[in-house]
Amino acid sequence: MVQFADSKRGDRESIAIDALSGSTTGVSDVDDSVNGSGKQDRDENKKASKKKRRRAKDGGISEINGHSKSLKRRNSISKAARDPRDEPSRKKNKKSKIQEEEEEVQSAETRSPSPVIDFDGLSRPSRGTRERLEESSEQAAERLEKMRGAIRTILECVGEDPDREGVLDTPTRYAKAMLFFTKGYQQNVRDIVNNAIFHENHNEMVIVKDIEIFSLCEHHLVPFTGKMHIGYIPKNNVIGISKLPRIAEMFSRRLQVQERLTREVANAIMEVLTPQGVAVVMESSHLCMVMRGVEKTTTSTITSCVLGCFEKKEKTRNEFLSLVGLNRTYR
Repeated sequence: MVQFADSKRGDRESIAIDALSGSTTGVSDVDDSVNGSGKQDRDENKKASKKKRRRAKDGGISEINGHSKSLKRRNSISKAARDPRDEPSRKKNKKSKIQEEEEEVQSAETRSPSPVIDFDGLSRPSRGTRERLEESSEQAAERLEKMRGAIRTILECVGEDPDREGVLDTPTRYAKAMLFFTKGYQQNVRDIVNNAIFHENHNEMVIVKDIEIFSLCEHHLVPFTGKMHIGYIPKNNVIGISKLPRIAEMFSRRLQVQERLTREVANAIMEVLTPQGVAVVMESSHLCMVMRGVEKTTTSTITSCVLGCFEKKEKTRNEFLSLVGLNRTYR
C-alpha cells in the first residue's frame, strides 16, 4: 500500500514539473514573439520616417526616379506634385533653340531666289528686245517710221487733225521720245558695270540714296516717278558707286511696274557683285493714280526687296531703313 501511494505521488510530481516547464517555455516564446514584432514595428517606423524626410526634402523626385516601387505622386497643398520628366531642361532647350535658329538662317531662301537677269544682262528678253538690241541703222529707221504711223493713227482716233501745224511733227517727236523712255531694252548689266568691281577689305554697309527714278507704267504707258535707295554689304569686293544709279536707270527705262523694278535692281546687284546682302527701297508717285482712276494726288507707293543678310537679320535691315530715312520695321 505504501509503495503504491509513493509511486502515485511520484507520477503527480513529474506531471507538475512537466507542466511547469511547458508553461515556462510558452511564456518565453510569447516574450520572444512580442519582442520581435516590436522591433519590426520600430524598423518600419524608422523607414517610414526616413521616407517622409526624403520626400519633404526633394519633393518626391527620388521615389519617381526609381528609389521606390510606387509611382504615386505626392499630394501636397503647398506645392504641386511635379514629374521631373514634364519639366523642360532649360539649358538644353536654350542651346537647341539657338542651333535651330542658326540652321533656319542657313537654310532660309530669299524671297526672289532666281534672278531675272539672263546670260547677257537683259531682263525679260523677248523676240522684240533682241531685234532692237541687234538691229542695224536701216532697221532702226524702219522702226521709227512704223512708230510715226501708229502715233498719227492715235491722233486721228482721239479726234485731232494730224496735219494741223501744232501736231504735224508730234508723231516723230513722240516716237523718238518713246524710244528714249525705253532705251533700257538696248542695255545690259555687263556693259553698265564695265568691270568696275574692286577688291577691298571692306565689309560694312554701303548706301546710295535718293536716286531719282523716271519710268513708264506698263499698264497705261504713263509715268511714275520717285526715289530709290540702294544698299549692300560687300564680301571683300565693292562696285563703283556710280554703277548703282546706272543699274537703276537701266531697268527704269523699260515698261515697268514698281514692284518688279525694285526686285530687278536688287537681283542684278546680287548677281554681278555677290555681296553678303542687298537692300533696295523705292518710293514713287504714279500718274495712273493721279491723272486718272482714283485721282489721289498725295499718295505714294513704297516697295522694297531685301536679299541675303538684309532679309535674314532684322537688325541689319532696320539699320538700312533708318539710314535711308524709313524708320519702319519690315518683317
